[in-house]
Amino acid sequence: MPTPLIVRFLGAFDRRGWQFAALFAALTLVAVPVMHLVVPSGSPLHLSTHFVTLTGKILCYAIVAVAMDLIWGYAGILSLGHGLFFALGGYAFGMYLMRQIGRDGSYQSDLPDFMVFLDWKDMPWFWAGSDSFIWAVLVVLTVPALIAFVFGYFAFRSRIRGVYFSIITQALTYAAMLLFFRNETGFGGNNGFTDFKRILGFSITAPETRVVLFALSAMALLATLLLARYLVASRFGRVLTAIRDAESRVMFLGYQPLWYKLFVWTLSAMLCAIAGALYVPQVGIINPSEMSVGNSIEIAIWVAVGGRGTLIGPLIGAFLVNLAKSWFTVSFPEYWLFFLGAMFVVATLYLPQGVVGLWLKLRARAARAENPVSPATKGARA
Repeated sequence: MPTPLIVRFLGAFDRRGWQFAALFAALTLVAVPVMHLVVPSGSPLHLSTHFVTLTGKILCYAIVAVAMDLIWGYAGILSLGHGLFFALGGYAFGMYLMRQIGRDGSYQSDLPDFMVFLDWKDMPWFWAGSDSFIWAVLVVLTVPALIAFVFGYFAFRSRIRGVYFSIITQALTYAAMLLFFRNETGFGGNNGFTDFKRILGFSITAPETRVVLFALSAMALLATLLLARYLVASRFGRVLTAIRDAESRVMFLGYQPLWYKLFVWTLSAMLCAIAGALYVPQVGIINPSEMSVGNSIEIAIWVAVGGRGTLIGPLIGAFLVNLAKSWFTVSFPEYWLFFLGAMFVVATLYLPQGVVGLWLKLRARAARAENPVSPATKGARA
């Protein structure tokens, strides 16, 4: 018999939710791989390498958006520094990918090319074990989570909230970016990590490898959505939203908000790090620009445009904004930032619940139009 935990997990989703999960899995695990690997390149049904890579990248962004929604939409914690955890996950896995280059680099050395160029003789101590895939995965999961836990503990214990918390997270991310830009830190300076060759012995540019990375990103997003839905539908989620709406009242009732906020904050950072680790082998580069303040603000825009506090909204927002970005930066690159700012202003002023909220309002209006309430019925209800 299933355990009570599994029963509660399965009960957190309705039939439509499980239908969406099944359809999403079928598309990403079956349809996309077949249309990319099996369908001939000349066929209109063929999916190009660019499509697979771009969609895989946006899937990673969607994980970050859902992670951001957990803390902002449900806990009321607006972070303007989540790009830090995304980049840390990318750097942690990028170290493994750099070690996998081996002597195939430009300098044919056991050291990464940037270390040879900077005349380093030995590998730094924190690179120890980076040639192990298991070790890389452990670092991706633990280092960003540990940093988030320590930072969050002192911030939440001091009851820093609102715009002050947002500014501090922004400052933390900016400081980390400046640190990683320095060559002596051992992370490639402003160039970062690139020119990856292999992952687990397989060519990182092979079509089969790209499809596997795409499928892993899709499954990570689906797992993130399922976990987030379970959390927000549970007693933990109800306490979390209560903390968001009236933290003082929650404390009066005997709850300790610190540990609720700290848990969801650390979990959100870990999810961002996983997304970063999946992002790097697909795009082929990681550098300190991923920690820029603009990138972290853009994450908040994805959530605001899609609809915070809805889970599915941030996913939609990540796809809408990044697909628009891909088109604008090619067709009208000089106007992209203006368009991004306009989207955020419109969402804030006219769509406070984002695209999902607009769709729900339109659906409710259509339902009222189909079933108008007559005056007699209104009087009977009164």
